[in-house]
Amino acid sequence: MSQPETRGELLQKLRISLAELAAEGIDFVTRPGQREPGAAEARVPAQAVPSTTEARAPRALFSDGFDPNAVTDRAEGLRMIRKELGDCTRCRLHEARRSIVFGEGNPEAPVVFVGEGPGVEEDRTGRPFVGRAGELLTKMIESVGWRREDVYICNIVKCRPPNNRDPHLDEVATCRPFLDWQLLAIRPHVIVTLGKPAISTLLGRNVAITKLRGIWQVWNGISVMPTYHPAYLLRNYTREVRQAVWDDLRTVREHVNEAATRP
Repeated sequence: MSQPETRGELLQKLRISLAELAAEGIDFVTRPGQREPGAAEARVPAQAVPSTTEARAPRALFSDGFDPNAVTDRAEGLRMIRKELGDCTRCRLHEARRSIVFGEGNPEAPVVFVGEGPGVEEDRTGRPFVGRAGELLTKMIESVGWRREDVYICNIVKCRPPNNRDPHLDEVATCRPFLDWQLLAIRPHVIVTLGKPAISTLLGRNVAITKLRGIWQVWNGISVMPTYHPAYLLRNYTREVRQAVWDDLRTVREHVNEAATRP
């Protein structure tokens, strides 16, 4: 007979379930006998919802009651988020990792680049995008006049999936609040998502990067530019693909420049 689950184990499963619901855009759960808000009202057809529908900010789940949504000091906010993440064992990815790859860069960054997850070199060093794809990302950033230290770089999951496999949905859901809190702490002018998993995670639905690439989206009031992952460029280093990414980053740079001139 299996041992009954501890309260901590049950709470962790509940947190994962709530994170999965939040990732799907569901932030209301009815109690037995309770009506869902607006149940009597006509439903809006799914096709009428624009692609820029904003996600909701995650509710604070910090163990010490700290609310990352209310932070004003961005560097301190990131420090507190990293403290809450701790030596994370919330999902199975911790079993094979060497390092937690939280993210790095300027807390006041105008742009945050979001990838999928750490690779071999990232797991070894504890830094995001330092392998071949990372070297290319650095060149991409520099191509529009920024330095790597001017921006912030992170991933949707903080631990390397074994054999660089895609992270599973429950692993993404477990890590998702930490990504959201990072983005809300920095509040950049633009989030650049690198590849399909990153933009699908932020939008809360499965999307085709080839169709969405280069088209502005919105997440919690922040402009989002989906573009190709540097690893994709390494596999498909054609003039057309390089031009597409260059156009995306140039558009982002222009957007940031315009935002900097507003009062």
